[in-house]
Amino acid sequence: MAHKSHRQKALQAQLEAQPAISLVSSSKRAPLPKPTPSTSKAVSTQDGMAVDGEEGSDEEDDDVLIAPAPAGPSGTSIAEPTSTAGASSSGFAPLPASATSAVLKNEFRRIPIPPHRMSPLKRDWVNLYTPMVEMLGLQVRMNVKRRAVELKTSGHTIDSGAVQKGADFVKAYALGFDVNDALALLRLDDLYLDSFEIKDVKTLHGDHLSRAIGRIAGEGGKVKFSIENASRTRIVLAETNIHILGSVQNIKIARDAIVSLILGSPPGKVYAHLKSVGARMKQRF
Repeated sequence: MAHKSHRQKALQAQLEAQPAISLVSSSKRAPLPKPTPSTSKAVSTQDGMAVDGEEGSDEEDDDVLIAPAPAGPSGTSIAEPTSTAGASSSGFAPLPASATSAVLKNEFRRIPIPPHRMSPLKRDWVNLYTPMVEMLGLQVRMNVKRRAVELKTSGHTIDSGAVQKGADFVKAYALGFDVNDALALLRLDDLYLDSFEIKDVKTLHGDHLSRAIGRIAGEGGKVKFSIENASRTRIVLAETNIHILGSVQNIKIARDAIVSLILGSPPGKVYAHLKSVGARMKQRF
């Protein structure tokens, strides 16, 4: 009995020597069962500890103790911080609205105007700047000294491509298109301008060049109007320069017809080809 009491004293000294606060304690003696007078006899030792006389087991049981989470000021446990509602799956906060805006601030564009188009520009100036200001929210002015039209974004500009649309609109008018035809560039997104010269197709001089221009225009502009109606485009003949306004597919149809006329094809053959192309376009749409 004295030997068993000595071992208990040694174990108690080891337990007291361990640190008081620890997250995990791997060698902790399980509490002894309370002896009952009917089932076991309590033996009093010199240090006052009660030992079960029947079992007499001195084996140690290993228990794992997990320390509770630290309490906050109000007595509640402090949970781990969670991600904010606005954070993305990558862990980064979303960009502010000012950074995600695609509108280019203080964008400026100057479009030169040919000398022979300055008088029509002054005459149609009200019809030109009104749609650019109301539809695109641009700042527009005519620089008479530089012979140019200047465009600039403002606080009312919403579309990021407003300056480019306005520049294409003014350029189309400078090339000779009517205001109503050029206005389609502002209303539709799939319209483009295509320009080429007769010498890009075939090198012609003198009367040969004049006859080629006459074949494209026709008597009273009949051939040009027929090509426009069949291909749903607008065409401008400016000496040896040819400008076409329309979608990509329609521009290709009109350009092929004009190239055929430049190379010497008779207008009747071009009409027949345009008629078949127009029938296919109607079936497609």
